[in-house]
Amino acid sequence: MKRRSLPVAAAFAATAALLLTACGGGGDKTEDNDKIAGADQGAGKTSASPSAGTAGDAERPKITFPRDVENVFEGWKTGNAAKDAVLADAQGSVNAVDDAILRGDKNSSTVQFYRQGDALISAAKWIQAWLDEDLTWTGSTRYFDANVKVFDKNTAAVSFCADESKAYNKDRKTGKVDKSPSGESSYVTYSTRLEKSDEGVWQTTSVLSKRGDKTCAS
Repeated sequence: MKRRSLPVAAAFAATAALLLTACGGGGDKTEDNDKIAGADQGAGKTSASPSAGTAGDAERPKITFPRDVENVFEGWKTGNAAKDAVLADAQGSVNAVDDAILRGDKNSSTVQFYRQGDALISAAKWIQAWLDEDLTWTGSTRYFDANVKVFDKNTAAVSFCADESKAYNKDRKTGKVDKSPSGESSYVTYSTRLEKSDEGVWQTTSVLSKRGDKTCAS
């Protein structure tokens, strides 16, 4: 999991759903589409301010983290307009799930805006795992080595690394931060698939992740 392991109960739930990390969800094998709002829908209209530099007609939701939380995206621009549009929405997907965890909202409309299909279902389950343990998080997560491939006008893939060494679990009720040493690697690799919606949003539809991969830790 992102930012150290959850207690056993939540970790078991995450494993059962093949969810390996918090921001990315994880493997996306499930049959619960009818239980997650928006899982079979395209990008919906939301009350939001448009984000500068993103493509498409839809307004992107505005995401604002608390002062003690930061996601840093290093080198997430290529100078190619098509690739950068994909990367911008992939970044939005990462931030949307963290925003939902921080606010304790498993049915976040922002997550539904940026994720669909299996990726939306796995994200909802992972957010619920945090809620079940009364946990949120604090600190900074670094995302780097982003690699984007645009296969056609509607399909793309993005892989990237995450460094979670400066992010920590936080008790939702007491505010106590857990900075105890962890036996897990702080590095995670992500592989994601994105599909372009009718509104021009590159929505993440599947996510795979692996903790401790040497390509990110090196």
